[in-house]
Amino acid sequence: MSIRVLLVDDEQLIRAGLRAIVASEPDLEVVGEAADGAEVPGLVSRFRPDVVLMDVRMPSVDGIRATTHLMATLADPPKVIVVTTFENDDYVYDALLAGASGFLLKRARPEEIVAAIRTVASGESLLFPAAIRRLAAQQASRGAQDGLADAGLTEREREVLRLMAAGLSNVEIAGELYLGVQTVKTHVGNILAKLGARDRTQAVIKAYDTGFVTPAG
Repeated sequence: MSIRVLLVDDEQLIRAGLRAIVASEPDLEVVGEAADGAEVPGLVSRFRPDVVLMDVRMPSVDGIRATTHLMATLADPPKVIVVTTFENDDYVYDALLAGASGFLLKRARPEEIVAAIRTVASGESLLFPAAIRRLAAQQASRGAQDGLADAGLTEREREVLRLMAAGLSNVEIAGELYLGVQTVKTHVGNILAKLGARDRTQAVIKAYDTGFVTPAG
């Protein structure tokens, strides 16, 4: 089955470029477009996309507000990738806190855009972990010694979360800890449930934000 993608950007030229890139892949399908975040709820309800490419800055309703609305109102919201001009934009970290699964730069190469869509759609690895660590270094709390002490994570789950934050996929974590991939998936699911995170990006952001892991490792 194709991965269904919704494009949201106030610049028509950007949307046209993204459409051409996405539509050229046999496993990806553009199901709709919007020029502002205000249009997103209706289009998501109508087209049920798997992934939304969301411009972070738009004139009426920006990508953060649109993402927050989707996460708050839908039981099973689509994955959101925010699209931005500047990697160190404060809006990007705010969007990740709001529920976005990752971000792309507008100057990203076509192959990076396609890989990003597939990565967040699968949910089994973290999109651009090095970039998220850099954002965490600028934004996240660094004073706490164990900000997740009350989350009830087992020692194994804590190990898995640290490896998730390092950017390892489920397969890579399985190899690192000598576990089966299905066992890792179970641990990841338990971590998300205990942290109240909808995906691994949200779990990793929470781990950084509480000081459980630090950008330096």
